[in-house]
Amino acid sequence: MENNRNKEKKDQEVEELDEETLFVVSQTFKALSDPTRIRILHLLCEQEMSVNQIADTLDLRQSTVSHQLRFLKNLRLVKYRRAGTTLFYSHDDEHVIDVLQQTINHALHH
Repeated sequence: MENNRNKEKKDQEVEELDEETLFVVSQTFKALSDPTRIRILHLLCEQEMSVNQIADTLDLRQSTVSHQLRFLKNLRLVKYRRAGTTLFYSHDDEHVIDVLQQTINHALHH
């Protein structure tokens, strides 16, 4: 009897999310709510690419790609390395990539 009460009490003690965590989660979903950012992240799952390569592959303007990469970089969803004057971007968060891939798989099998 005592064990059941303790279990019920434990089940009711859901940990509240702090403001910073809520903000990061909501911003991550915001990032994944934009079709262009989804396309860029999906592409970067496959390989590292420069802004020009991304723009050419996705048929987007370079300025559009740069703007979206800046947004994704600020959320630490992409990272870059410099080679001479060129920046090469890649994904930077395996957790978010997993969520993206699972969501794509869901959409494909729905």
